[in-house]
Amino acid sequence: MNNPLIPRSNRRWPSRRSLSLLALLALTTIVSAFILLSPYSARQTTLTLQAGDAAGQDILAPRTITYESTVLTAQQQDLAAGAVAPEYGPPEATVARRQVGRLRAALTFISTVRSDTFATREEQLADLAALEDLRLSQALGEALLELTDSGWQSVQQEAIVVLEQLMRSTVREDQLDDARRSVPALVSLSLPEDQATLVSELVSGFVAPNSFYSEELTENRRAEARAAILPVFRTYVANEVVIRRGQVVTPAHLEALNEMGLVQPETRWQDRAGTLALLGVSLLYMTIFMRNRRKLMEDTRRLTVMAVMFVAYLAVAQYVLPDRTVIPYMFPLASFGLLVAALYSAQAAIVFSIALSVLVASSLAYNLELTLFYIFSSLLGILVLQRAERISSFFRAGAAASLSGMLIVLAFRLPNPATDMLGLLTLIGAALFNGLGAASLALLVQFALAQLLGLTTSLQLLEISRPDHPLLQFILRNAPGTYQHSLLIANLSEQAAELIQADALLTRVGALYHDAGKARYPHYFIENQVAGSRNPHEDLTPQESSQTIIRHVADGVEMARKYRLPDRIIDFIREHHGTMVTQYQYAKAVEAAGGDKSRVNPQDYMYPGPRPRSRETALLMLADGCEARTRAERPEDEEALHALVKSVVDRRVALGELDDTELTMQDLKVIIESFTATLRGVYHPRIVYPDIDEPQKAEDTPEGMLTPP
Repeated sequence: MNNPLIPRSNRRWPSRRSLSLLALLALTTIVSAFILLSPYSARQTTLTLQAGDAAGQDILAPRTITYESTVLTAQQQDLAAGAVAPEYGPPEATVARRQVGRLRAALTFISTVRSDTFATREEQLADLAALEDLRLSQALGEALLELTDSGWQSVQQEAIVVLEQLMRSTVREDQLDDARRSVPALVSLSLPEDQATLVSELVSGFVAPNSFYSEELTENRRAEARAAILPVFRTYVANEVVIRRGQVVTPAHLEALNEMGLVQPETRWQDRAGTLALLGVSLLYMTIFMRNRRKLMEDTRRLTVMAVMFVAYLAVAQYVLPDRTVIPYMFPLASFGLLVAALYSAQAAIVFSIALSVLVASSLAYNLELTLFYIFSSLLGILVLQRAERISSFFRAGAAASLSGMLIVLAFRLPNPATDMLGLLTLIGAALFNGLGAASLALLVQFALAQLLGLTTSLQLLEISRPDHPLLQFILRNAPGTYQHSLLIANLSEQAAELIQADALLTRVGALYHDAGKARYPHYFIENQVAGSRNPHEDLTPQESSQTIIRHVADGVEMARKYRLPDRIIDFIREHHGTMVTQYQYAKAVEAAGGDKSRVNPQDYMYPGPRPRSRETALLMLADGCEARTRAERPEDEEALHALVKSVVDRRVALGELDDTELTMQDLKVIIESFTATLRGVYHPRIVYPDIDEPQKAEDTPEGMLTPP
């Protein structure tokens, strides 16, 4: 809604470039979301079977398939765990001590009852019946009371010995009756029968469990039993019956149908939400990176190409890789990172490759393994590729990606006991193909993109910088002075570009072609004129002379397009003079007008521009101006040379020629120092040798002859 309080002239509307970038981001998001969600929508449940249903028809395997059955493996694990006997802890000595103590107390109580002379027999029997741990019958009680003192002493001693002996062994809850039945066998055979019976009755009442069931030990044994079960693999041959008509469907049947793609689980909204969340964080991650890269944000065409490539790789992966075993390891995803590194920068390639790897692997089986497989393959390839200035660099990067992929496969598959050697070798071979295929694909695609879309790559720059390029040969033959001048400017600007971390290769190649238009009419430019010959500009008016010189920019653009040079190189031709004025001709025109500047239109003497729009073309403008001034004025010492270079740079800054570039004051300081050092080496003072006859050297004379003194 428009705010009437804000004047229309002060409202800040989004720029056209900002709107284009927002539209590109929105379109990329929508298309990516459609690609990631379309497999969910495309899932058609051909069979609506559930466990416990009866199959209405025979279902055949559509292809030969071998898969790891989690259902059958779980069943085998359950059987193994169920076969594990309950685990009990070791005998607890405290239980034995407690029971022996209670026996001693009972024996003491019986002895007290026996020695009670004041109680009647019935009272004594009643007292014995009141024992908590013993249930003595009347007959047993009378036997205890009638026993002699010596016999009772023997019974007491033997009862304690037998109980101690029995409680040292393991007595479980389920073995209590067996332990009590074993008491008579432990009684000394030297005792009379009646005393042995008393000992057995007394001890049996105090036998108690001393080993108890351990849930922890039992579960540990069951876990060991489960872990010992190897994964169960199920194989179906093509056209083999999976389920017969009328057969009850089991979970194992459903698992087989899912593996064959005959029945798919119902898509949940949580799955879609999770996919969109992953896409959202990936796009946020890439957007934040791009916001901090102004140069990338300004190159809308290159950004569009990367977005299209991102979506294309995502689409191909989403429709080719699911439900495949080996193909995901062969998919050359690393080629995306190599392409971005070759077309823009390694930093952007790393950021975009990580996001693409996560999205591609998210919907695949073994997604963690494949995520690391794709990420490390891409990153190692990008780091090895570096500047992508040689074809061999791509194949070194491919070899690094292959090595990374093979190591990831070994890291995840070797510890897995279900991995067979043939399967492992197959995946290693797929990883090898992945890296080499990625290198080859990146090399071909970047060449095609450079040709079709006018993008500039390092390989293309190296190709057109060869001295045998037809346009360079044309310049060399027609305008040798311009060719030598371009070589000097290329060296001058390249060294400065390296110091300010600009694109040195692009700067050098652009400098080689910046004056290509001079080769069409070379005699109009002083570096191509023969010493002593008449200057053709003397026959022209200042305005005609100026237009003849300015024309070399348009001629250069025309020749560059004829020889199919990239647009980035054409920018160097168009921008290296910016909107400067041909100062010599303008001064002549003012002089011819009697010094009245109002009678001279500066527009007639001005280059059409545009001004430099990149650091690289700005470097070329500065290098061209500094070299021309240095060649013309020939400063006597380094201080004068430095002042000259600084004045040229300051002049360009004052005229606003560098306003559309990203050069900083620190960059300009570095450029001035670099130009001064390079030009000092080119235009250093030379010694003027005297013109006298040199003495003839002895070794130059015929043998046997000497020169006179």
